[in-house]
Amino acid sequence: MAEAKSKTTQPTPKDGVAEAIQAATDAAEAQGYLGVAVDPTPNENYTLAGVTSGKPTPESDPEYAREVRQQLDDAARAR
Repeated sequence: MAEAKSKTTQPTPKDGVAEAIQAATDAAEAQGYLGVAVDPTPNENYTLAGVTSGKPTPESDPEYAREVRQQLDDAARAR
């Protein structure tokens, strides 16, 4: 059986490197994800109102799915 992880944490060192890492992590968490968004489609397009009004999603519109894939490929190449 696997052992439970320790519930104790070590204090964060008070130096510039640790603070910079913490600031970057906090900024990523504030966005709600770490890394790159995988779907640039607005959330409103996935609502009932968005779907019934015909707003595109990659799952419902093959042409829009191609555009999304192209945007993601272009963004990956730019990095």
